Amino acid sequence: MSAPRGSFVWYELMTGDTAAALAFYQAVIGWSGRESGLADRHYTLLSAGEAPVAGMIALPASALASGARPAWIGYIGVDDVDAMVERVVQAGGTLHRVAETIPGVGRFAVLHDPQDAPFVLFTPAEGGQVSSAPGFTPGHVGWRELLAGDSDAAFAFYADLFGWTKAEAIDMGPMGLYQLFATGGPAVGGMMTKPAAVPHAFWTYYINVDAIDAAMTRATEAGGTIVNGPHQVPGGSWIAQAFDPQGAVFAMVAPGR
Repeated sequence: MSAPRGSFVWYELMTGDTAAALAFYQAVIGWSGRESGLADRHYTLLSAGEAPVAGMIALPASALASGARPAWIGYIGVDDVDAMVERVVQAGGTLHRVAETIPGVGRFAVLHDPQDAPFVLFTPAEGGQVSSAPGFTPGHVGWRELLAGDSDAAFAFYADLFGWTKAEAIDMGPMGLYQLFATGGPAVGGMMTKPAAVPHAFWTYYINVDAIDAAMTRATEAGGTIVNGPHQVPGGSWIAQAFDPQGAVFAMVAPGR
């Protein structure tokens, strides 16, 4: 694993129509897609240039019928998935998919934190894919953000399990504190207590783009919906949050307009 343990090492889109989703993200982000070659499942690898960034898999019709909705999920790298599952459950998390090994890929389990935000524990196989790029690299995930039911409790949960540390805390006025966190280096994300109108806790992943205005235009022209932005954030970057055409939440971050 080239990324530090306890950091986000992969991202995955679960969606109803993978061909339509691939066309959207190709148009907006510039990703290419190819089949992974796994014998037991159709899994699309999404790449920025030659570098794999994320994966995409179809939501089963039964899952859609039972209320599942397209969404992005992040994978956190650990040394021992099974041991960490036990720790997560003991800390108040919930196991949603038991640990499974995919030969040549790695071992994973799907969980929710105590406030019901989903994430994946993952140990890559030797030589397995991880998503990692230094600094600002277009097409890679550049920021991770948790809207939590209680940001203090959420930070304590992730810090205890994965060793995350606090970085700067930004006063957002009536919205409360936005707590930046680090996973072994500079800050890689932030978390805050969600507004009362937001029904549940969730993670949002910000994809690096060259310029925010042009990316927003591409997103709307391709059928997405901008729900927030553009906004300039501390440090000078510009962000926008959006839904893709199938309703999955994603965001974009750029060094300028």
